[in-house]
Amino acid sequence: MKNARLSIAAALVLSAPVVFAQDIHFTQFDMQPLVVNPAFTGMFDGQVRANAIYRNQWGSVTIPYVTYGASVDLPLLIERNGDYLAAGLQLYNDQAGDGNLQNFSGLASLAYHKYFGGGGYGAPGGSDLAVGLQGGYTQKSIDLSKLYFGDEWLNGTFSQGKSAEYALGLGNSINYYLVNAGVSFSHGGSKVSYTLGVAANNLNQPNDAIEKKQSSNNTLAMRYTGELGINWIAGDRFSIRPAVLFQSQATATELIVGSEFHYEISSNPGYQNFSPAVYIGGWYRTSDATMITAGVEFKGFRIGLGYDYNISTLNTASNGNGGYELALRYILPNPIKFANKRTIPCSRF
Repeated sequence: MKNARLSIAAALVLSAPVVFAQDIHFTQFDMQPLVVNPAFTGMFDGQVRANAIYRNQWGSVTIPYVTYGASVDLPLLIERNGDYLAAGLQLYNDQAGDGNLQNFSGLASLAYHKYFGGGGYGAPGGSDLAVGLQGGYTQKSIDLSKLYFGDEWLNGTFSQGKSAEYALGLGNSINYYLVNAGVSFSHGGSKVSYTLGVAANNLNQPNDAIEKKQSSNNTLAMRYTGELGINWIAGDRFSIRPAVLFQSQATATELIVGSEFHYEISSNPGYQNFSPAVYIGGWYRTSDATMITAGVEFKGFRIGLGYDYNISTLNTASNGNGGYELALRYILPNPIKFANKRTIPCSRF
């Protein structure tokens, strides 16, 4: 199995000049809203929102792929009519496989939210139209000393560093800048609210090749994202929150569908996401995994767990073990609600 893992890792490096790199993804995508769409920056009811997530996957097949993510965002320049400018910061680091392929990204975002009052300011029926812009820096690196190539074995003797891959000019790291943009529309009703958004990432399509050659060109393909989240209040304390996330990048596509079932243990109508509550969700990522999520909410905190059961062609090798996640969110409430009972039409993302 070890030789198989090394061969897979080497094949990934060998194919680097001819394939498109892919971005990260999360099962609990609503716990990293700035990764999904920069227009979601500041889209919450409170003063400050902080998110953190840890993902570990493929531990049964190879060295685990580990991803960390953290973000903070807050509304700024709030106008009396409900319009506001929001700012945020998103960090994530992804570490993959035997070659310790790492991807660290730091992104800053701005979003402008236009509020439409509907039945009156702060009343059900209000809507929010947001436009977001995000930019930042990425560093990718790989440890070639942990990879083994067939042509490094000569007459039964291993000579690391003699591979043609070194001669071709494979480097250890690359740095580049990213530009992302998105729009979203949210509408809040007395029983049903929804959020709809579209985003485009990697608009500048930077060179992503880890090669020393100046002529190397492995453009990071743009990633297109569409998402729909619904919050249906089905009872005094029970709500159903279905969502769909679609992503497309180069020849790869991802579709996640499912729903969260949310129950408030006790009612606290003063703030969204502040009442003690429990939730459980079921999800399906097409041709890849079935997922379950569950967690609790209390005093502005949301603690969530996610688990993927692998149903792809790697199912035999992985014994169905895809990965697991631990996520944490905290929203600091504003006791004066921006002095005018500001509400967010939909808190699904």
